[in-house]
Amino acid sequence: MKAYLDNNATTRMAPEVLDAMMPFLTERFGNPSSFHSFGSGVMEEIEAAREEVAALIGAGPEEIVFTSGGTESDNTALLGGCAINPLKPGLVTSKVEHPAVMVTAKRLRDGGAPVEFAEVRGDGTLDMDSLGALVSGRTGLVSLMMANNETGVIFPIAEAARMAHEAGALLHTDAVQAVGKVSVNVKSMGIDLLSLSAHKFHGPKGIGALYIGDGIDLPPLIIGGHQENGRRGGTYNAPGIIGLGAAARLAREELSGETDLTGEMLRRMEKSILDSCPGSRIAGGKAPRLPNTSTVLFRGVESEAVMTLLDIEGICVSSGSACSTGDESPSHVLTAMGIDPREANTAIRFSISRYTSQREVDHLLEVLPPIIDRLRKISPYAD
Repeated sequence: MKAYLDNNATTRMAPEVLDAMMPFLTERFGNPSSFHSFGSGVMEEIEAAREEVAALIGAGPEEIVFTSGGTESDNTALLGGCAINPLKPGLVTSKVEHPAVMVTAKRLRDGGAPVEFAEVRGDGTLDMDSLGALVSGRTGLVSLMMANNETGVIFPIAEAARMAHEAGALLHTDAVQAVGKVSVNVKSMGIDLLSLSAHKFHGPKGIGALYIGDGIDLPPLIIGGHQENGRRGGTYNAPGIIGLGAAARLAREELSGETDLTGEMLRRMEKSILDSCPGSRIAGGKAPRLPNTSTVLFRGVESEAVMTLLDIEGICVSSGSACSTGDESPSHVLTAMGIDPREANTAIRFSISRYTSQREVDHLLEVLPPIIDRLRKISPYAD
């Protein structure tokens, strides 16, 4: 049987989302920017979707800009946020960010911008003392993920926002893994810029949004069109936007119940794995985490071997970020937590969703312990 336990890479599209999108993939194909009613009628649906996305994060519809996904949103926020005030070009981020932020930050640094990386503690939580020491009068933007894509560890974004604002800086959060899984309110949390992506909460791939707080004149990344009030050029991805709106509505309606169900399933799964695979441990296991994410370190085995054998059994997992597939170096997230590179290479990430069945989890729990035992017996690194 197939057991899909890689929902942090992408989620299954909800049937309701596909139903909402289908008319805009077939008979309602008009360009939303057209003058005629055939196109302008599509624009009305886009604006309705904008309202749904805004409601999910506690924003105003006018503060939502549609993008191609989390990576574009992150790029726009960082490149634009560091360009708003030439007297404050500095960026402060963390050592465990997603590549969409990390690589952009390094490019800014290579271009001469002052860029600093805050430390994390051994449990994956943000070292607030380190962050405070880096934020200064030259800092224009602080960019921190709301929840880590590999470990699920949640950062104290509201506290970081207060720290940023005291220094006269903006606060951006890459909330791609958090939105739709935990409650997010940009106003009460003091967030100025927020990135999200539909396919992480049962929407379509290739569509996301950037929240830009009222009064922030963020330079556009993509130019050449009047769309999104000049904040992002390019023809509207109408089916994707409609799908994002539908996914946002479903997430808002089902958030609390889904959190409880996935959290309980994850706790039971973790306990069974640790009981049946002695010597294993959970990265960031005692820190506040997303209710759906668990990265387990299986002492003495290579994660690639574990993934291969699980794949043969029809079980889909990962060793970290899907955007890092093919990179054989140890996870920068785990090494930043002080985990030895050899142990970091034993990590397997399990991530579930509202569509994960107990049958899928039971299948994993049946085949995983013999796989770990078999690999440890032949591993030169097993104790």
